[in-house]
Amino acid sequence: MKLDILAIGAHPDDVELSCGGTLIKSIRAGKKVGILDLTKGELGTRGSASIRANEAAAAQHVLGVSIRENLGIEDGWFQNNKDTQMKLIQKIRLYQPSIILANAIDDRHPDHPRAAALVKDAVFLAGLQKIITKERGVVQDIHRTKYLFHYIQYRHIKPDFVVDVTPYYEDKMKALQCYKTQFYNPDEESNTLISSKKFLDFLDGRSREMGGSIQVEHGEGFLSDVPLQLDLNTFL
Repeated sequence: MKLDILAIGAHPDDVELSCGGTLIKSIRAGKKVGILDLTKGELGTRGSASIRANEAAAAQHVLGVSIRENLGIEDGWFQNNKDTQMKLIQKIRLYQPSIILANAIDDRHPDHPRAAALVKDAVFLAGLQKIITKERGVVQDIHRTKYLFHYIQYRHIKPDFVVDVTPYYEDKMKALQCYKTQFYNPDEESNTLISSKKFLDFLDGRSREMGGSIQVEHGEGFLSDVPLQLDLNTFL
């Protein structure tokens, strides 16, 4: 399946947190969207790899994405090296996305910027003819992704552009609620940053801040890997 957008996250829930509204908006506009989680999030304080897989599947249903896969590399310890690059190149060539969304280039969790660097390298290498990958024993065609954008996570980064997700914000939050072990539950004592109520308040504030920057209620911000070509007539 050729995808219009492939959203890649270091952990299950990274994508929902940072660009879930954008994915829902794109899907409802008729675009083919997929998610690739790099790890199973097995080092997370709450839940387990199997529980988080079930939560991710439930969130996939809410979002409406066409495919969701897990690359299965090691949470917390993965490196940006040939082994992980080759695994990711194979998926990029398989799905041939026009746009890839990836983790923040700087963030509180060290996996996030490391994942951002891994994706950036794999996107470039996926277009090199002399790197051979196979799918079901068949040599894959190379693929050059048109755009690589990085979503914004915990640390504040000034975005290059912001997507208006106001009509899709409630559905984004429904997808997040699928991660019952990860986020705020009044019946359980909070013992992590993201499972506290203040984190949900932070998410809402960040969404409103990004939205406010483009004079809408809710927004999601992105950085572009390269300068974007724009025509001033677009704004007239």
